[in-house]
Amino acid sequence: MKGRRPILLGIVGDSAAGKTTLTRGLVNILGADRVTHVCTDDYHKYDRKERARLGITPLHPDCNYVDVMELHLERLHYGQPILKPVYDHATGTLVRPEYVLAREFVIVEGLLGFLSPTMRQFYDVKVYLDPPEDLRWVWKIKRDTTKRGYSAQEVQSERERREPDSGAFVRPQREHADIVVGFSPPPGIAPEEAGARLDARLVLRPTISHPDLSYLLEKEGDATPGIRLKLGRDQGRPADLLEIDGGVTAEHASELEDAVWQHLPDLRPIGAEKFGAYQDRNEVRHSQTLALTQLLIAYHSLRKYGDLAQLPFAPAVAALSRLRSAPVSVPQVR
Repeated sequence: MKGRRPILLGIVGDSAAGKTTLTRGLVNILGADRVTHVCTDDYHKYDRKERARLGITPLHPDCNYVDVMELHLERLHYGQPILKPVYDHATGTLVRPEYVLAREFVIVEGLLGFLSPTMRQFYDVKVYLDPPEDLRWVWKIKRDTTKRGYSAQEVQSERERREPDSGAFVRPQREHADIVVGFSPPPGIAPEEAGARLDARLVLRPTISHPDLSYLLEKEGDATPGIRLKLGRDQGRPADLLEIDGGVTAEHASELEDAVWQHLPDLRPIGAEKFGAYQDRNEVRHSQTLALTQLLIAYHSLRKYGDLAQLPFAPAVAALSRLRSAPVSVPQVR
């Protein structure tokens, strides 16, 4: 990484939207030795008991050290280490901070990663996960009752308490994403019955350049479900819409994955069991649409990494000073 800063990939979405699942596959695809993973949910000011006493949810900015997130994103952007706080989701407590080094790729995922203009300027690719609410809550109940010690009734009660903050602070971040990913059940299938056969829809906004994916598209007369790319609108604005059928066969999905791998010359293909995996309660399952989505997002990150090869590594002092009223210590180029 000599002379080249890291690539920052941001993944934001509401609780249980699939951020950690998506990140896990990306780390395996890009290579664990090349990726730094940071979760912004570690920046909570209060532990679980304190939040209950104060009547505040972890989705509210006042419950998080947003200013520290901004400073740490700046440092990671310039390849500098951070001392990151750590929140234990299993126990709801704040534990010893962790010393984190910035590798070639930095994946930052969490609830509030795109909250402020200062935070957003440091990302190279911004992804927002946007599953239907009924599907997200199926996922949340499964996760929180299995891993975090809640009862189903407690999760439902928390849903009502969190909804105002979700609507005010989390969902508006969708507006700032370069790619919006939505997994949804096929028509006529209930969320709790869809399992791995979820359709995927990627909104590719013109805020960044996107790779040519025409080699993946269904050929005329091909009855096998696969991938479709069309021009459409998202929230009234033009965007490319990439659709991946949940009913794609394992054989056809493998052909599509092989086609993407051929366009990733900097990576060595890994086994299908290392990406596309998700946890359904205590069972690990595989999703073809998740695997393809992870590959395509890794493709974007690698393209950005290649773009930086020709650019000088120089901190944008003027831009930083405009966004902050307080003085900023900018890392020196060596």
